[in-house]
Amino acid sequence: MMLQQQQLHYLFGGIIASLLGFFFVLSLLHEKKREKKKNENASSIEFQSSSEKISGGGECRSDGSAADVIIVGAGVAGSALAYTLGKDGRRVHVIERDLTEPDRIVGELLQPGGYLKLMELGLEDCVEEIDAQRVLGYALFKDGKSTRVSYPLDKFHSDVAGRSFHNGRFIQRMREKASSLPNVTLEQGTVTSLLEENGTVKGVLYKTKNSEELRAYAPLTIVCDGCFSNLRRSLCIPKVDVPSCFVGLVLENCQLPYPNHGHVILADPSPMLFYPISSTEVRCLVDVPGQRVPSIANGEMERYLKTVVAPQIPEQLHDAFISAIDRGSIRTMPNKSMPASPYPTPGALLMGDAFNMRHPLTGGGMTVALSDIAVLQNLLKPLRDLNDAPSLCKYLESFYTLRKPVASTINTLAGALYKVFCASPDQAMKEMRQACFDYLSLGGVFSTGPVALLSGLNPRPLSLVCHFFAVALYGVGRLLLPFPSPKRLWIGARLILGASNIIFPIIKAEGIRQMFFPATVPAYYRGPPTH
Repeated sequence: MMLQQQQLHYLFGGIIASLLGFFFVLSLLHEKKREKKKNENASSIEFQSSSEKISGGGECRSDGSAADVIIVGAGVAGSALAYTLGKDGRRVHVIERDLTEPDRIVGELLQPGGYLKLMELGLEDCVEEIDAQRVLGYALFKDGKSTRVSYPLDKFHSDVAGRSFHNGRFIQRMREKASSLPNVTLEQGTVTSLLEENGTVKGVLYKTKNSEELRAYAPLTIVCDGCFSNLRRSLCIPKVDVPSCFVGLVLENCQLPYPNHGHVILADPSPMLFYPISSTEVRCLVDVPGQRVPSIANGEMERYLKTVVAPQIPEQLHDAFISAIDRGSIRTMPNKSMPASPYPTPGALLMGDAFNMRHPLTGGGMTVALSDIAVLQNLLKPLRDLNDAPSLCKYLESFYTLRKPVASTINTLAGALYKVFCASPDQAMKEMRQACFDYLSLGGVFSTGPVALLSGLNPRPLSLVCHFFAVALYGVGRLLLPFPSPKRLWIGARLILGASNIIFPIIKAEGIRQMFFPATVPAYYRGPPTH
C-alpha cells in the first residue's frame, strides 16, 4: 500500500514536472528561433586567470613547526587542497599512503567546468607536459546511429575545454606543485585513526613508511583518502551504493570516430565509454551492472568482452579493442555512489571521494572536488586562527550548502543518465532511452543545455530537472503522434512514472532544500567567527 502511494506521489510529481517541461520546451524553441536571428558577431567573454605560476622540483619540505591543517591523502582533492591552502599561507601537513605514481582507470577526464576551477586555483599548468588531450564534447552511438554534442565554449577563453590524461601523471604534477611551497610538507605514511578529545578531532595517528607510529596535531584535519576511505565512518553517513563495475582497457594507435570527443555507446546491457588519454592511447571503459564481474583469471572476462561487448563497438575501434583484450591488460574498478551526508565534527572535514561520490559515467568527480576546494578556500580566507574548533565547525556548516549547486547538479545528472542509458526490457524505459538520444540529436539548446549541465559550466539544479522531464515529455510526444492509442497512452504514463522514479530519489538523497532553496538554510548566511 505504501509503495503504491509512493508511486502515485511520483506519478503526480512527474505529471507536474512534465507540464513544466512542456513549457520549458516551448521556451527553448522560442529561444532557438531568436538565436537564429541574432548577429553572430557577439564578442566572447575573456576568462582571465590570476593564478600564481610556481616552479619547483617537488621536494618535500618541513620547517619543523606545527601545522595549521592536516590533509589525509594526496590524490586529486588532497593535492589541490594542499596547494590552495599553502598558497594562502597555511602550514599544511599532507600524509599520503603511497607517493609513487598512481595507476587507475578512472579520474582521467576533467570536464570544462573542472578546468575552470583548476584555473581559479592556479593549477592549470598541471595538465601541461603530461600529453593531456583537449576534449570538446561527446559523441553518442545507438543502434548504428551517432550524434555529436559539443561543449558550449564560445563565451570562454580559447584554452578552456575538457582535458583527458593519465590519472597518475596528473596527480604527480599536482603533488609536485603542492610540495614546491615551503609551508607544505608531503609525507608518505598510513593514517590509522583520527585523534579525538571530547568529540573534537585534534589530529591523526599514522605509521610512517618505516612502520614508526606517530601522532600529528593540527586545528583542522581534512580527510581526502578517496573512495576506499577507512576514516569516513566517524564523519558521515557512509551509505555507499555500487550499481556497477567498470572494466578498463587501453586501445593503442587507433583513431576515434570523432577526434577530441568522449564517446558513449548505448550498449546492452549498459553503456561503454571511449576517450583519449594520450596522443597514442584511448581509454575504454565497459560498464558491467551489479557488483560481480566475469572472472579474468579463468578467461570468462575475455569471452564476455569478445562475444557480448565487441559486436556493439563502432567498426573503427573493433580491431584495436580485440588487440587490447589479447594483450591481457584488463582492469576492473567498482563504481560507487554516495550522497554527501556529513556529521559536522569539530576539528575535521571530509572532501573528495571520501565525502561524496557519483557514478563516473559523466566524469564529474574531479569537477565536484575542485569546486568544493574553491568554496572551502573562500570560507577559510578571512580566518587568521583555526583553533576555535566549535565555532569553526559551526561556520563551516555553510560549506555543505554553498557546494550544492555544482555538486548536486553533477551528482543527480550522473545517477539519472546512468539509469536512462542502461538497457531495459521495459518498453517505457526503452522509449525514455531513445527519447534521450533523439533529444540530444536535435542540436541547439536541446544539446547545449544538458551538456552545459554535465560539463559543470551551468550548475543549475532546476535547469537539470526541466531538461530531464522535457526529455520524458518528448518521449511521450513521440509515442502519441500522429495518433494515440490506449497502449501508447499507457506506455507514456509509465514513462513519466519511470522518469520520476529515477530522478526524485536521487534529489531526495541530495537534499531538496539545500538543492533548490539554499537561501532558506540558516548556515547559508553564517559569517566567520570573530575573536
